Amino acid sequence: MAHTGSLSGWGRTAPSTARIVTPRTAAEVAAVVTAAGPRGIIARGLGRSYGDPAQNAGGTVLDMTGLAAPPAIDADTGVAVVDGGVSLDTLMRAALPLGWWVPVLPGTRQVTVGGAFGADVHGKNHHTKGSFGNHVLAMDVVTADGSIRTLTPDGPEAELFWTTVGGMGLTGVIVRATVQLQRTESAYFVVDTDRTRDLDELLELLTDGSDDTYDYSAAWFDTTTTGAKLGRAVLTRGSLATLDQLSPTQRRDPLKFDAPQLLTFPDVFPNGLANPATLRAFSELWYHTKPRRDRGAIQNITAFYQVLDLFGDWNRVYGSRGFLQYQFLVPFGEEATLRRIAERIAASRHSSGLNVLKRFGAGNQAPLSFPQPGWTVTVDFPIASGLHRFCDELDELVLYAGGRLYLAKESRTTGANFRRGYPRFDEWRKVRDATDPEGVFVSDMARRLGLTS
Repeated sequence: MAHTGSLSGWGRTAPSTARIVTPRTAAEVAAVVTAAGPRGIIARGLGRSYGDPAQNAGGTVLDMTGLAAPPAIDADTGVAVVDGGVSLDTLMRAALPLGWWVPVLPGTRQVTVGGAFGADVHGKNHHTKGSFGNHVLAMDVVTADGSIRTLTPDGPEAELFWTTVGGMGLTGVIVRATVQLQRTESAYFVVDTDRTRDLDELLELLTDGSDDTYDYSAAWFDTTTTGAKLGRAVLTRGSLATLDQLSPTQRRDPLKFDAPQLLTFPDVFPNGLANPATLRAFSELWYHTKPRRDRGAIQNITAFYQVLDLFGDWNRVYGSRGFLQYQFLVPFGEEATLRRIAERIAASRHSSGLNVLKRFGAGNQAPLSFPQPGWTVTVDFPIASGLHRFCDELDELVLYAGGRLYLAKESRTTGANFRRGYPRFDEWRKVRDATDPEGVFVSDMARRLGLTS
């Protein structure tokens, strides 16, 4: 089934029109790939990348949500065989009753397995579990010639496997993956909370050794405050709860996945509702409603981890102009750069209410995988005059410090700036071009950044 439609990323910026095809089998994927026209083809999952990597103006887009058979999970080993169009939410709901947990979850479960692998997503536990690609044992990929190749991280085509990790769909279409799940006794977390006075106190807590005692760790921090309150934060850290840590009531159904969606936002919010005044008020309220210090709270996944999954289409709050999510990484030792960036944002007219700081552990061997040892920060800016120029200034601070930007969030930088952050780009490009010499797989992002021929 095919139709023509307009597509954009989660930030709702830069829409483009493409022919959209929804395959139901791997064979149908292969047939569409080999019939792709001169504008090429790209796969798309649930559209949760913020920019334009799952768009292809004038070409073909594969809607992979049609390739979503129920996951097959070995209850004894936790090995799951999952179609590329299956969401992490679906995988989680299938795994938990068997006592298994998805080892890496981003800030939303509403992403597909193929998308999670293609972006090599990370979560609050990168310092303990790495990124999604670390837990994939094998995958079936439809390459540009229509063949279906089974790739493993250490097999004869390991180079193509790791080029596909974080490769944003530009090496082929992931139609199936074998994922190693993680054993769990419950669907709950034991959570500790610390509210810090400023950025320095936050970084001290993250570097005093205590962070290594938690499986999950992330901080919301304030980008609207200056001076002594610069970067004040709410740090939440936790681990999956064991049975003996639960209340008697929770022990009766410890694997209950209590994650309802409370409401879906209508598309009625005016542009400008998210502005410096409202975001400053939101930040003040969020900070002061959190405890100064709390220990051992038992929380479900939405309370601790994925609050925004409570609200469908929450991106509509920013209005029709949308918003830009800016995510960067700087290495350890560049804490002064973090402070300068926080100061720049707080002093600018570009405010953000949803800001996250996390500590990354060791990266994997994928050339375009985003995580590496250091600090990663995410901020959401409403689209406004001068924003792109302001982000160009932030780019320079990040790149000068030896940092990089994240392709799953990126929507406006230049190809030259992107490559400055990824010194192994030429290595990635060589393998990609050998696999797809005619440039069949292409996206709006690939054209904008010059990632493909």
